[in-house]
Amino acid sequence: MSELSTKPARITKVIPDSIAAEIGFDVGDSILAINGEKPRDLIDYQFLCADEFIELEVLDSKGKVHKLEIEKDYDEDLGLEFETALFDGLIQCNNRCPFCFIDQQPPGKRETLYLKDDDYRLSFLYGSYLTLTNLTQKEWDRIEQMRLSPLYVSVHATEPEVRIRLLKNLRAGKILEQIKWFQERRLQIHAQVVVCPGINDGEHLERTLLDLAKFHRGNIPTVASVAVVPVGLTRFRPAEDELIAVTPEKAREVIAQVQKIQAVLSQGKKGTTAKKQNSQSRCIWLADEWFLIAGLDLPIASDYADYPQIGNGVGSIRQFIQQFETAFAKLQPLQVNSARKLIWVVGNAVEKAFEPIAQRLNQIPGLEVKMVALCSDYWGQKITVTGLLTGQDLLAALQGKDLGDGILLPSVMLKQGEPRFLDDMTVLELASVLKTEIFPVTGVEELISVAIGLVNAEVRSTNQQTK
Repeated sequence: MSELSTKPARITKVIPDSIAAEIGFDVGDSILAINGEKPRDLIDYQFLCADEFIELEVLDSKGKVHKLEIEKDYDEDLGLEFETALFDGLIQCNNRCPFCFIDQQPPGKRETLYLKDDDYRLSFLYGSYLTLTNLTQKEWDRIEQMRLSPLYVSVHATEPEVRIRLLKNLRAGKILEQIKWFQERRLQIHAQVVVCPGINDGEHLERTLLDLAKFHRGNIPTVASVAVVPVGLTRFRPAEDELIAVTPEKAREVIAQVQKIQAVLSQGKKGTTAKKQNSQSRCIWLADEWFLIAGLDLPIASDYADYPQIGNGVGSIRQFIQQFETAFAKLQPLQVNSARKLIWVVGNAVEKAFEPIAQRLNQIPGLEVKMVALCSDYWGQKITVTGLLTGQDLLAALQGKDLGDGILLPSVMLKQGEPRFLDDMTVLELASVLKTEIFPVTGVEELISVAIGLVNAEVRSTNQQTK
């Protein structure tokens, strides 16, 4: 990995009533240095700005350099947001995993879809997964010195030859040594294992999970949690790969295998109190997708404890259902000002799980919500999670249909901060062709509020542009 070049930290937002706003920072200004040091990333920025007295070197949007002295409370935030969390660029992946989603996309889409993130900074800041195969000694030292913990690590297999086969990288075989490095420094990781049938399943999966469970001990377990996730395949993957899709039969097999291992590990911790036993024994977690593929009911909410692997789809559906029930009860009585008929689009993987939500919404007088559960022909998947549905999938399924007063669109289908699907179609383009309003919704309260017609003016005016 070559040394990255640090660029000025460009400001994209100044929080109202913040220190930065009072001083007069503007969008387009850039931070050059803090206390004489160039921040590499958001981690450096936050660390350097924690002091009560700081000196900033700022480049304004007109190209003029200013030096500022700021006195504030310790750890008080300046109120700035930046174009990116990485001022010196992204550390990219040097592996060639056949199941990598980046390589399972068609060519010709927006450039950011093809960036292979394997950056420990994004892992620490946002919980993205990395493999640890591309770190220089300088980066290892920084992780230790700055106590960047927990990190999120794609393990996949602990047997060196199996992990090397999966990552196509000879450095991948050192994973157990690397986890011991975290253990010696009392740093933590959350691990994930993407199961590829015929490669790291069966006895290899058992070995991996038992190896990782050995590090789940003590008050600060090195391996805080492990998520077991099914491999996801698309029709764009390289023709020569060796991957096999997860079938319902395979999903049931893995569920049974992992639950047996969970039970064995739990039995080994019987000497602890009930509360501690639950947190100690539940080191390993099955992603919701296993149950959806298998056609089995999801575990109950209490089985997910404090949702340590929510970002990996472990308990996200159950949590959403639970949050909906709470919000639905809190917002009673619910009513619509005039009769409304809406389409709610979701991936067919969650159709069974979300049926009770649709039924609840349809109990509101004057409201009719039809849940439309889709697979993705774009990706070539028979069973599809909601976040992978594209504009083309929605267009093919909904064009020419009675769409009533509009479409409730889960925002997980869209690029963060931008109304654009994974296939680069925009929400406005889709709404224009379908000749209807589209309401992107985030979270349960917004789902309910939009459904009953409490749509803010900004959303409505944006959608009205398609009329």
